[in-house]
Amino acid sequence: MDVAAPAETLRILDPTAEREPGGRPLAPPLAAGEPARIALLDIRKPRGDVFLDEIDRILSGRGHTVERTMKPTFTKPAPPDVRREIAERCDAVIEALAD
Repeated sequence: MDVAAPAETLRILDPTAEREPGGRPLAPPLAAGEPARIALLDIRKPRGDVFLDEIDRILSGRGHTVERTMKPTFTKPAPPDVRREIAERCDAVIEALAD
């Protein structure tokens, strides 16, 4: 006699640990076709620079100004002064996550 296995419950975890959906509002999208100043933030994980090199090539080829910066270590968030400088100087930021 076959006994059906009990149905499993799938639990999805939010890695941001936000209790309410949405969190802070997102910045408005960049204007299409307009050149922008874009920060590429290397978090110092292995091969993140390889990813950012390619993104840099693509964005520069599309007329955007690219600024490269990196965190002191991948184990901690970017220091407030680094985040502030990016926010003051750039229209957008791309963060590299690689291994």
